[in-house]
Amino acid sequence: MKETFFRTLSWLHTWAGLLVCWVLLLIFFAGSLSYFRHEMSLWAEPELHRGAFQDYQVDQVANQLEKGQSYIETHSAPNTQRWLINFPTDRSPMLSFAWQLPPEKGQRRGKIEQHTALADGSGVITDVRDSRGGDFFYRLHFDLHYMSAITARYIVGVCTMLMLIALISGIVIHKRIFKDLFSFRQNKGARSWLDAHNVSSVIALPYHLMITYTGLITLMLMYIPWTVSTAYPEDNQAFLKELNPARQTEKASGIQAEQVRLSRLLPQVQAEWGDAPIKQVIVSYPKDQNSQVTFYQNTGKEVTDESTILVFNGVTGELKYASPHEVSATVATYDTMMSLHTARFAAPLLRILFFFCGLLGCAMVATGTLMWAIRLRQKQQKAIDKGEKASRGLRLVEGLNFMFILGLPLGAAAFFYANRLLPVDFATRSAWEVHSFFIALAAMGVWAFFGRSRRHWQLALMLIGVLYCALPILNAFTSPSHFIDNIRSQQWALVGFDIVALLLGSAMLFASTRLSAVVKTLQKPSRKNTATSEKVRRKQPDPSYANELASSSPLEEAKS
Repeated sequence: MKETFFRTLSWLHTWAGLLVCWVLLLIFFAGSLSYFRHEMSLWAEPELHRGAFQDYQVDQVANQLEKGQSYIETHSAPNTQRWLINFPTDRSPMLSFAWQLPPEKGQRRGKIEQHTALADGSGVITDVRDSRGGDFFYRLHFDLHYMSAITARYIVGVCTMLMLIALISGIVIHKRIFKDLFSFRQNKGARSWLDAHNVSSVIALPYHLMITYTGLITLMLMYIPWTVSTAYPEDNQAFLKELNPARQTEKASGIQAEQVRLSRLLPQVQAEWGDAPIKQVIVSYPKDQNSQVTFYQNTGKEVTDESTILVFNGVTGELKYASPHEVSATVATYDTMMSLHTARFAAPLLRILFFFCGLLGCAMVATGTLMWAIRLRQKQQKAIDKGEKASRGLRLVEGLNFMFILGLPLGAAAFFYANRLLPVDFATRSAWEVHSFFIALAAMGVWAFFGRSRRHWQLALMLIGVLYCALPILNAFTSPSHFIDNIRSQQWALVGFDIVALLLGSAMLFASTRLSAVVKTLQKPSRKNTATSEKVRRKQPDPSYANELASSSPLEEAKS
């Protein structure tokens, strides 16, 4: 505890954010990209960019079910665990037939083989590159990578809780929260970074609170399991069955049985749902006595994260389960929070708004870490001016800032380039797409070890900007359709990907050029002690960009 409540909360706000700032930056960055998860996955499969896109048509569903079932029966292996027929949606406008093989040793789930039907019905596309696409960033923001999912989710949970503490304490200590929303003082050193931190925090404050709190809610039963263990002390499976009875399928009996034709079930589906679009049909344990058929409704525009389903016996066609029309207030509240976090209901403009707010979250964390480095350096400035080296802690903070603030966008660019440049028949290409992301991130860490000066920041920003601006060119050379073709065919997801890449690249290039002008303004030497300062600089060159920004503004100004 400090002398006053305000100082105590200031200390809490500072350290709650700083202890996990770089993990939070990764979570915000990957989570923001996840709003366009399906669009990135679509871009990552250029083989499907011509001839496969189609709209959902109610009058064609029965024919597509019959065609899909016949195709899967002909081409799938006898030991297939599941059949999947995916219908076109707004964000994934393709009809595909897939089947899932049994998991191999060490695998949790078996491999899914997916073939995409051509829009004109003349055949299917079978040779599509293996890629994680947008699913990688989606899983990254809560499962991290190179570790077990359980461990990662506990780490993410701790970081999210500290983030929530930092947000609440930040609101309490921020006396001029609305006034500072309109305050940004350029070329003021640490004061400018503090203003940037305030603005990026306050503009999207409702979003930051919502996304942080709902992020904890999504995994609340994992973080607080005692409620379930108290109510179900002997059998957690009973809780899962009661919570979601549709997912509790019987195991395969091993007894062969005739599989019901999926088109025969369609009248029952239409009797329950009318002409509501179908998103997916899954057959569990096909041609087995315990086979089960599940129809999933496309609820994309509803504020819900819960699936609306119908479950049929896969042999007799008898309806076994239908999602209830009414749910309890508790379930409805949880479902609403989940849907707010995932934003699967969001129309394109709302998704863009969420994406922008996510980027503001990245800016909030990044400016906080930069302020930390500046303040640390200001405390050590007198010793550094005398020729002493900066402390290891300061060099570590500055290096991690350089690594994560610049390495995350570079890693995403490396992921997309690897998607297009790795050989299509490369056995582990999807894994190396992911590896390329972390290799680029690590490369920025190595770069930071050798230099973190203004020049290094400028070069890194320029490199990242050029890579993003060149992505549409890369797409034009590695895809059957380029930017103009996609506009003509109204493939707005692909058009949007190129536009966002150009905007991000332009922002990076602007930041690179602007950085030079800003720092030159900040570094105008005062007449007093200019010669002495110059001698010290020659004696002990310092590679830190934070030093260049900090030199113009005293610490007390940043604290005001």
